[in-house]
Amino acid sequence: MSEFEPVARRSTPEIIADQLRERILDGTLEPGTQLGEAALARSMEVSRGPIREAMQRLIQEGLLENIRHRGVFVIELGPDDIADIYSARSFLERAAAEALMQRHDQEALDTLATLLDRMEQAADAKDWGRLSDLDLRFHETIVMASHSIRLGRMFHTLMAETRMCLAALEPAYPRPHDIVDEHRAMYAAIEAGRREEALERIDAHMARAQRKLAATPPATSELAGA
Repeated sequence: MSEFEPVARRSTPEIIADQLRERILDGTLEPGTQLGEAALARSMEVSRGPIREAMQRLIQEGLLENIRHRGVFVIELGPDDIADIYSARSFLERAAAEALMQRHDQEALDTLATLLDRMEQAADAKDWGRLSDLDLRFHETIVMASHSIRLGRMFHTLMAETRMCLAALEPAYPRPHDIVDEHRAMYAAIEAGRREEALERIDAHMARAQRKLAATPPATSELAGA
C-alpha cells in the first residue's frame, strides 16, 4: 500500500482567524469596529489565548490594528489608502492584460467569458457577495494568465484590502449590472487585442471604483464588546 500524506490539522487560532477574516472581508465586521477578547471568547466558547493569537495573525495581515491604550480595531481605509490600492492594481493589471493579449491565452479568455456569465446571474439575483467574489476571480484570472509569479504575488497581497473595498462599494452600485457591463467592456477589448482600449478600460474601471468609494458615506461601526 502506498503511503499517504499526513492530514493537516488546523489549530483553534487558525479557525478563529478564518472566521474573523471572513466577517471582515464580507463587511459583517465593519471598518472601525472594535474587537474585544473577552466578548469574542464568550461568543466562540474558547479561552482568550486562541482569540489573542488569532487577532495577532490578522494584525500581521493588515486587517486589524492595535491602537495603544484603546484596543484592537478593524482597519479603516482612508482616501489615500484606497487611492494607493487602486493605483497599484491598475499598474499590475495593465501589465498582466498586455501579457495576456500577447499570448492570446484562449483558455484564460474562455474562463473570463464564463465568469462574466456568472456575474450576470449574480447581478440578476442582486447577490452582491457572489458578484464581488466573481469580480475578484475575473481580475485574478487576468493576472494569473500573465504567468508572472511576481504579478500574481502582488495581486494576492492586495486581495484582502480589495475585498474590503468591494464590500463598501455595494451602496455605490444600485444597479449591479453596471459593474458587469464594465467588465464586459474590458473583456471585449482584451479578447480582440485592442491594446490601447483595453488599458484605458482598466484605468477607467479602477478610477471609477476609487471615485465611488470616496463618495460613499462610511458605515457606522458598532463595538464588538470590550
